[in-house]
Amino acid sequence: MSTKELLKTVVKAADDKRAEEIVVLNMQGISFIADYFLICHGNSEKQVQAIAREIKDEANKVGLTVNKMEGFDEAKWVLIDMGNIIAHVFHRDDRSYYNLERLWGDAPFEDVLGELEQ
Repeated sequence: MSTKELLKTVVKAADDKRAEEIVVLNMQGISFIADYFLICHGNSEKQVQAIAREIKDEANKVGLTVNKMEGFDEAKWVLIDMGNIIAHVFHRDDRSYYNLERLWGDAPFEDVLGELEQ
């Protein structure tokens, strides 16, 4: 399965748990950390945990190794490291504070959610 197909699986998992403002940044050539960042948020700590758990579970189902998941218990900013894909699941109140989209403003957006809806 290609990285792009794996990315679609991860985005769908977030969307299935009603993650809001799902953004995918193409980090290729910009960062050595990962090829893609998925950024989204939930409106409560429980929702943030549900989104993160679903991403992890669906990634495992398709053979994507979850190297590390940090911040799950606090549910303010959960980082899920899947190698070429890193998911950042924020609590709504914390997303604007960290503003990763602005921090990585030179990274192009990928419309993965739009591709799923077609």
